[in-house]
Amino acid sequence: MNSIRSMRGSSEQENPSTMKDIELIHGDSLQALKGYADNHFDVAIVDPPYGLGDKLTQGGTWASKYAKGDASWDVAPPSHYWDELFRVSKNQIVWGGNYFGLPPNRCFIIWDKVAHMDTLADCEMAWASFDKNAKIFKHVRNTSEQRIHICQKPIKLYEWLLHNYTSEGDLILDTHLGSGSIAIACHKMKRKLIAYEIDAEYYEKACKRFKEQTAQQALW
Repeated sequence: MNSIRSMRGSSEQENPSTMKDIELIHGDSLQALKGYADNHFDVAIVDPPYGLGDKLTQGGTWASKYAKGDASWDVAPPSHYWDELFRVSKNQIVWGGNYFGLPPNRCFIIWDKVAHMDTLADCEMAWASFDKNAKIFKHVRNTSEQRIHICQKPIKLYEWLLHNYTSEGDLILDTHLGSGSIAIACHKMKRKLIAYEIDAEYYEKACKRFKEQTAQQALW
C-alpha cells in the first residue's frame, strides 16, 4: 500500500508517525483541516472534548490521574471546527454528539458498557450522519488494559464502527487521537487513517501504544 504521507494537508505541524496507511500527527487538527479539499475523507470518526469542565474530574483520583489534575483542556470545539469537519468528510461519527447541538438525525450510536458503576456513565452516545437506524454496541471495557487517557475507548468499539460504517480501504479522519484506539483498529481492519493529537504527551503515548499493539498483531 502507498503511504498516506503524500495526501497530507499543507498546514499541520511536523513529527508524523507513519506505518503503511496509518499516519499519526502531532499538531493542531483545526489548522490542518483547512488544507484539505472538500470530501477528502470518507468518514470522520472523532471524539473531541465535550466542554464539561470540572464535571469531568469529579471522579477524584482516577479522573485526576488521566486528566492531568484539572479540566483546563476540556474545551468544546469552536463553530468553525464543525464547518471544516463537515466540509472535508463525506460522513461523520461524533462521540459526545449529545453535547454539541448537531443537526437532528436518526442514526445515533450507543456504547453500552454493560458493567454498571455508580461513579461512571453506563453508556456513551455518538451522533452519526448516516441515513441508518440507531444501534447499540454492548461491550464491557477490559479493566486489565493499560489506560493512558481519561477518554480512552476500547479498540473493539472502533472495530465495530469500522465494520458497520466504513469499507476496507476507506480514508478515515480522527481530529483528536487521544489514546490511539482508532489507529490500532484501522490497522487491523485495513482502513487508512490520518489522525491528529495536539497534546505532546498523549501523542507520544498513543504512538507507543500503537507500535506495541500492532507488533503483537503481527505475531499472530
